[in-house]
Amino acid sequence: MAPAFAPAHRAIVLTGSGVDIDAMLAVARGAARVELADSVRARLAAARRVIDELTQSDRAIYGLTTGLGANVGAALSPADRAAFQQRAVMARAVGIGPRLPSEVVRAILFTRIAMLGVGGSGVSPHVAEALVALLNAGVHPAVPSKGSIGVADLAPLAHLALPLVGLGEAEYGGEVLTGGDALRRAGLAPIALGPKDGIALINSNAATIGRGALAVVDAAAALDAVTIAAALSLEGFRGNLSPLDPRVSAARPAPGQDAAAARLRGLLDGSLLWHEGAARRVQDPLSLRCVSQVHGAAIWALGLARQNIEIELNSAGDSPLVLVDERQMLSTGNFHIPALAIAFEAVGLALAQVASLAGERAIKLLSPALSGLPLHLSPYTDGSRSGFAAVQKPLTALIAEIRHLANPACLDFLPVSEQIEDHAPMAPRVVEKTGDIVDRLRLVAAIELMIAAQAVDLRGVATLGSGARAAYDVVRGVVKRLDEDRVLGPEIEAIAAEIASGRLAAAVVATAE
Repeated sequence: MAPAFAPAHRAIVLTGSGVDIDAMLAVARGAARVELADSVRARLAAARRVIDELTQSDRAIYGLTTGLGANVGAALSPADRAAFQQRAVMARAVGIGPRLPSEVVRAILFTRIAMLGVGGSGVSPHVAEALVALLNAGVHPAVPSKGSIGVADLAPLAHLALPLVGLGEAEYGGEVLTGGDALRRAGLAPIALGPKDGIALINSNAATIGRGALAVVDAAAALDAVTIAAALSLEGFRGNLSPLDPRVSAARPAPGQDAAAARLRGLLDGSLLWHEGAARRVQDPLSLRCVSQVHGAAIWALGLARQNIEIELNSAGDSPLVLVDERQMLSTGNFHIPALAIAFEAVGLALAQVASLAGERAIKLLSPALSGLPLHLSPYTDGSRSGFAAVQKPLTALIAEIRHLANPACLDFLPVSEQIEDHAPMAPRVVEKTGDIVDRLRLVAAIELMIAAQAVDLRGVATLGSGARAAYDVVRGVVKRLDEDRVLGPEIEAIAAEIASGRLAAAVVATAE
């Protein structure tokens, strides 16, 4: 049978440090192979020797010689310490809900492998190698999306681990199979877990981190799409560009503001709006005047989220943690990731502000009193056509949903496990809702782009900035100018597809080359 998965020739070599989101993206969406450096193999072997030594001791070591959670006081017999690991995985395979897409599962696999490579888990080297083989063969475990509260992603990672031992389900070649069948089709075999191996597989936040990395990438792309839309709105409105002057950012160097202003200047390079007297007003409404401030805050928040993701990718979040040089194991709280959860909450709040500004710009372009253009941008001024009037309804609905999703989720938890686990950052939900915000933000950007392109047409603007022109051409490539009223919903989705696919961004980049 032909291989079901053809990984790219490029390989990401993991060394235990220096892993970034771009490497994960190459694996999750680009099918790059993963390899372990010899230094990682040596580090894994050294940590494993500590595990093998301590397994034979009478010391109480969490998850190695004792039970888990509320059973921490129960001692495991030496004869049961290996079998306990598979039971621990099976008992935590309690995930429910829709299965995560294959690209997310690949991101999670990559994350756990990268974190194991740091060397603090004590996992058996053959288990780490088996994870690499699973990923490179394109065997994607079926991982339900619900079940973690962010105090280690126990449930999703248990489902991720099941196919390694021939259990659970996995997608291979587009078909969902039992874990054992997926391994056989891929030419792989189930593995045996030794002491600490089950805990090493599941006791991390790899599911949240992998999903979060993709959310950061998608959020940055959506933010850029709204920035492009804002540039086209400035063209259609004939806005005043003085707020984008570098001296403005220098006067108050708020985080991200200079980068946001620079991006807008680039998009508007060559625009007639830079000429004196081209703007219609001395001072525009805030939704046009304060784009760099609001988008700058979002750039800053995304940078914070990226920083937290990359810290986790290069760290050991295990408990207990293996200290090779001291030949010890320490209980830790490193699986607790409130900083990451709070960073993603900031992203949600920032994107909600971005969406609000976009909605205000779009609505102002529909208002003759503010834009100087026909009501609802209909070329028919006798009131017989609706133009874009009704588009304000889905726009408002989307922004309302984004605002609702931006409300913090990191405070919503219950104490569990006999109140031993009495705090949770709820990072999985925070990351998940960030993705939901991004889905809606693309549609907001699509609506603004559609309306701004119509404003440019009705204004009769002949010379646009290079990036704004590229955006206009993308919009007009899928949506024609609105004259007679027509069905607009599918057209909004068509523009959103141009954003999601990266074609809008690519067209804008091409103008700068």
